[in-house]
Amino acid sequence: MNDAGESLVGEAKRVFRIEAEAILALGERIGPSFDRAVETLMSCRGRAVVTGMGKSGIIGRKLAATLASVGTPALYLHPAEGGHGDIGMLARGDCVLALSRSGETDEILQLLPAVKRLGVPLIALAGVPGSTLAREASIFLDVSVAEEACTLDLVPTSSTAAMLAMGDALAVAVMRRRGLTEQDYARLHPAGSLGRRLLLRVSDIMRRGAEVPSVAAGTTIKDAIIEMTAKKLGSTCVTGPDGKLLGILTDHDLRRALEKGGASALSGKVEDAMTRAPMTAGPDMLVAEVIAMTEAKSVSVIPVAGPDGLVAGVVHLHDLLRSGVL
Repeated sequence: MNDAGESLVGEAKRVFRIEAEAILALGERIGPSFDRAVETLMSCRGRAVVTGMGKSGIIGRKLAATLASVGTPALYLHPAEGGHGDIGMLARGDCVLALSRSGETDEILQLLPAVKRLGVPLIALAGVPGSTLAREASIFLDVSVAEEACTLDLVPTSSTAAMLAMGDALAVAVMRRRGLTEQDYARLHPAGSLGRRLLLRVSDIMRRGAEVPSVAAGTTIKDAIIEMTAKKLGSTCVTGPDGKLLGILTDHDLRRALEKGGASALSGKVEDAMTRAPMTAGPDMLVAEVIAMTEAKSVSVIPVAGPDGLVAGVVHLHDLLRSGVL
């Protein structure tokens, strides 16, 4: 690496160090005001309305999104648009989180009279303890930094990192106070991989009805092959007179029967070659559980049976892969 490359790596390390120190310093100053902020968010009957200008506004958008993702209804209010009608987003019962490095951002200060008239609590994340925003806030969270990571000490870098960390701390603390579980989180993220892993059930993806390969006990192996070929799953369920699952005939079972009995095996009964008491899944099982089962036993088709033992469907390995849970 040349000298220029080394100097750039050194610059990156300097930025990491300064921003990390700024975040760690928050822990030295945090106190009862943080607890009050969390309790305010917990008791808020409406929404958490987050506002901030410029880089602080970008952090504010992220904070609103994070709060919403952990069960606190939240939205972002652009402070400049707030003065031109969007303050109507704010209602009694809400609470406001205002982010400002200086605590003197004009667009945010112009919103304060409306916030006061509505009587909603104001949580300020600001970098100057004696600023107007800090003084007017119901709760002040100090996110000041010793220096910006920018070489000019001007561009918001350490300050936005500190705001981001404080916002995350608030969201996680609220999440903990609410006792949010993985299942709760999944319900808020149904389209994500976590949501699918924790919410998707076998009944959501299984093949059912005419798609299910199935033959009755007493069927010849030859006729079972016809059923397997028609349904294209490489296996067929075998059921008793009452419709309950007795076993499954797979390609592997067929090869084993043919190796043992030759062509004459085709006229034998399916129950003579099938796998008895096969691995099964219940309709209400999580797809993630079934995936774990297939990995442990290296099977590609799993019959789905209800508590009564009746065949409800089948799940193929390809169905599991398409589910997006992996």
